Amino acid sequence: MKPMAAGMRSELCDAASAVRQQAQMIAEPLAALIKRLSRRRPDLVMTCARGSSAHAATFAKHLFERHLGIPVAAAAPNIASVYRRHLNLKDQLFLSVSQSGRSDDLIEMAAMARTAGAMTVAIVNVPDSPLAAASEFILPLGAGTELSVAATKTFVASLAALLQMTATWTDDAAMGQSCVRLPERLAEATELDWSEALAPLTHANSLAAIGRGPTLAIAGEAALKLKETCELHGEAFSAAEFHHGPMALVSSAFPILAFSPNDESAESLEDLVSDLRRKGACVFVAEPGRPQSGRLPTLRPEHPDADAICLIQSFYAFLVTLAGCRGTNVDNPRHLKKVTRTK
Repeated sequence: MKPMAAGMRSELCDAASAVRQQAQMIAEPLAALIKRLSRRRPDLVMTCARGSSAHAATFAKHLFERHLGIPVAAAAPNIASVYRRHLNLKDQLFLSVSQSGRSDDLIEMAAMARTAGAMTVAIVNVPDSPLAAASEFILPLGAGTELSVAATKTFVASLAALLQMTATWTDDAAMGQSCVRLPERLAEATELDWSEALAPLTHANSLAAIGRGPTLAIAGEAALKLKETCELHGEAFSAAEFHHGPMALVSSAFPILAFSPNDESAESLEDLVSDLRRKGACVFVAEPGRPQSGRLPTLRPEHPDADAICLIQSFYAFLVTLAGCRGTNVDNPRHLKKVTRTK
């Protein structure tokens, strides 16, 4: 693989140290939050986020529903910022995720939720941001400055914070240990070689990214990053959802990038991949196992949810090389800016 561009490479390589630092920064506010949650368990979690942070919220949905049995719904921020409608959120958990904490619609939605009696939590990289000020609890990402327009270490840090929150809330020792090991494993994941997929994706016009369970959020983030940094249209699907219409897109000229989960949901994705290959699709699967054609290397499985975070780290390393091959500026994508403020 070619050397990575300095900006994004530097920042994605900083992800491991950011997650390690985050563990200390988040401990005290997380303990206070969990103490509050133990007194009054919510019946619903509402997430609020945009862009990469919205994919982090998808990861939260998986974690909270899978490990806590609490339903999770995504907020439509314009309900507050445009329609000025108040929602019945008394005693529920409202969780916003943001890098900058400066998007007006997220701020207004958080303020509305707090006024409605929700317990409001902001997972944010700028702890003195307006979004943090509008929220009762602040869980800092601790990722430091991120200059590249496309988020990498802040996304990884968001997933790490959500994993730590879930481990603490559920008192899950195995998940907690996976959080401790995560920085080391992120560093290892950065070095994995996904160059087999380089040539097909360099010349592609569009592709599908597929995940299931803990990797659905990873597929969503991968599809977004391909648009942002490579000017390559990517669309994300659940392995189950792909059967409902998108299967008609399958051809040898339509690459598919699949992120295999290391849990019970893997079987359905494996079945889909086998079917896609029978139909002549060009499929690359990030999954553990012996090297073979179409398989992108991953770390040895440890914990399914932490393993998913390591997958996006390996993808980011591949992404920077892919952008170079496609001739795009990975650090300053066209038409985009670092902080996006929507109403």
